[in-house]
Amino acid sequence: MSRKDFFSELRHATPPEERSPRPAPTPSQPSHAVPAAPPREPGPPQRPAERMIAQLRERGIRDERLLAVMRDLPRQLFVAEALASRAYTDSTLPIGEGQTLSQPYTVARMTEALQLKGEEALLEIGTGSGYQTAVLSRLSRWVFTVERLPALSDRARQLLARLRFDNVSYKVGDGSLGWPYDRRFERILVTAAAPDVPQSLLDQLAPGGVLILPQGASGEQNLLRVEKNLKGVVSRKILEKCQFVPLVGAQGWDKGG
Repeated sequence: MSRKDFFSELRHATPPEERSPRPAPTPSQPSHAVPAAPPREPGPPQRPAERMIAQLRERGIRDERLLAVMRDLPRQLFVAEALASRAYTDSTLPIGEGQTLSQPYTVARMTEALQLKGEEALLEIGTGSGYQTAVLSRLSRWVFTVERLPALSDRARQLLARLRFDNVSYKVGDGSLGWPYDRRFERILVTAAAPDVPQSLLDQLAPGGVLILPQGASGEQNLLRVEKNLKGVVSRKILEKCQFVPLVGAQGWDKGG
């Protein structure tokens, strides 16, 4: 399927456009009166996805490829039907198993910080609903995603297969240990907060690579951008404050964080 056909199919799943109310009729004026100004015509209706993109732009997201992917991806499919009406609001939503779907701004901020060019092999820690996975899939060559909870991994795999995402590999396991096979990744994205950057993930980050990860305990977390230069030297930069569920695992938090 072509990229154009893919996005055309996804648009059928996006929420219907809201209808603009008709302007109220104005009373007739006597012939000697100054005519009243005509009512202001309402602007074109905005889909919830378009309002979401407008809000992301206002908050500083500039990557046009990223914005296009998030506009056309049917976010409401990644949450329970009862929460579908809130899918495009800038809020975190539960997805079951004590996990959450990050708010659109967080997804966009983390993804933009990766500076993806489209040719990267990317490791995602925390498949969750599959929404972040889908965004990364459209912006990189291949996504390798690890999820600790089998039910979430299976649900995401089935949904992304139905939506014809075919450049994703899935594993169930301890995400703090990274991918279970010996390989290196140009980009790594972690969607749960660790006490510190897991050494296993640093080892799997290729020279010249970038790792984005929330670090810290609940209530005092920072979003980090970690770079490894071509000589293997690692540097860190705090991007902003954040709030994520804990990364549970051997190099993360104990269960319950």
